[in-house]
Amino acid sequence: MADVPFIQLTGITKHFGGVHALKGVDLSVAAGEVVALVGHNGAGKSVLVQILSGVFPPTAGEIRVNGQMTTFGSPVDARHHGIETIYQTLALADNLDAPANFFLGRELKTTLGFLDKKRMAREAAKALIELNPNLVDVERPVRQMSGGQRQAVAIARAIHFDVRLLIMDEPTAALGPHETAQVAELIKRLRAQGIGILLISHDVRDVMQLADRIVVLKGGQIVGSVVPSESSEDEVVDMIIRGRRLPAGRAE
Repeated sequence: MADVPFIQLTGITKHFGGVHALKGVDLSVAAGEVVALVGHNGAGKSVLVQILSGVFPPTAGEIRVNGQMTTFGSPVDARHHGIETIYQTLALADNLDAPANFFLGRELKTTLGFLDKKRMAREAAKALIELNPNLVDVERPVRQMSGGQRQAVAIARAIHFDVRLLIMDEPTAALGPHETAQVAELIKRLRAQGIGILLISHDVRDVMQLADRIVVLKGGQIVGSVVPSESSEDEVVDMIIRGRRLPAGRAE
């Protein structure tokens, strides 16, 4: 992995009036690295994701992309820097097929200005099948797809537009074991392609299997970071519940 992380947050603070949602958060994700961010509801995970997604700026702190200081004035700015977010709701239009969802808001046009449906179908099918070879019937409404297939559509849409960091908010929530395994396989493929992934999850067992690092957020602060192979589920859960910091010398 590169010495300089793709994204590096330093001292990120966010205030909403008298509420201090984030208190000096330091976080980095390198290319081809899966970092899991875990913590109870209200820990500050969603606020951090919204800052990274360009929804609103931090009150204080620095954001660096490839070592360069930057600011995100909007979600468009974040996407311009190669940052895409897949929220738990997936933001898919259930009545549209996969190609229409794939290019939603970024539709391809013919030289005469009409929708180029054939090209969109061809490009979407190629990207989707490369990501998930089992997803062959891409021209049916996404409401008829399984949860794992819907995730594949959302992920393929994100990586098609030159994503460098993919933020995944609870990607396996409400999925069965088979579909959860499908999403896990997709994450492994993205990592192999050099895409950094920030994985937001409540499921410690899942992230122990998927993440290169697990970062625990509690009360708007980072309370510790562990490497799964050097830690245990019990230790991570203890950090989430009690906010117990790691002993000196443990991996950050």
